[in-house]
Amino acid sequence: MDKSVPSAAQAVASIRSGSSLAVGGFGLCGIPTTLINALHEQGTSELRVVSNNCGTDGHGLGVLLSAGRITRVTGSYVGENKEFARQYLAGELEVELVPQGTLAERLRAGGCGIPAFYTPAGVGTQVAEGGIPWLYDADGSVAVASPPKPTGLFGDRTCVLEYGITCDFALVRAARGDRHGNLVFDKSARNFNPLAAMAGRITIAEVEKLVEPGELAPDDIHLPGVFVQRVVALTGEQAADKRIEKRTVRS
Repeated sequence: MDKSVPSAAQAVASIRSGSSLAVGGFGLCGIPTTLINALHEQGTSELRVVSNNCGTDGHGLGVLLSAGRITRVTGSYVGENKEFARQYLAGELEVELVPQGTLAERLRAGGCGIPAFYTPAGVGTQVAEGGIPWLYDADGSVAVASPPKPTGLFGDRTCVLEYGITCDFALVRAARGDRHGNLVFDKSARNFNPLAAMAGRITIAEVEKLVEPGELAPDDIHLPGVFVQRVVALTGEQAADKRIEKRTVRS
């Protein structure tokens, strides 16, 4: 089945306002910039986003955030984005912070059809006991706080129950992919992209190099095409658009 789509705009056209969205990438590494920009140009709003982080000011998911298109974020890292902090503290954005490994496993579990799992991560903290501010009022008081989570004893170890995550759509970026949706990720881009892709009911992948079916060795494929519904080939300029969060050079 040929899953290739001529443009990013066509690929995201069915994403409606209010949709939930799993977005791949680690920092600015491996983020689906072209699909995010197409979604921004489309005007889609009230998005509920699940992503390791929310981009930076003016780049990646930060583009949608600055435009007021995101209403809720589930993530594990919120640094490098001043607008994110401003919206959260001003009561304009709901934020669910999740330990990074737990977030990864929640996405993987959702993609595998596992409804929930127990983990020791977060036991004895507000992650398990509740009370983390999810949403502030404009006056700075807490409007919505995280609820307490069930715990269970396994041997002599207490663990907390975490739920798998599924989203209406997923946006990911791969180094290589074929028209059947089989994807290969490069280095750190592999951290969250395959997991986000698994969690999306409809997954859209932008690929830096599109190849024909059969050109990818089966052992090289990181994500099989069964998890991917649409593939967009990037231009050379789009594939080269890779930002660095903090550049450190010798004097």
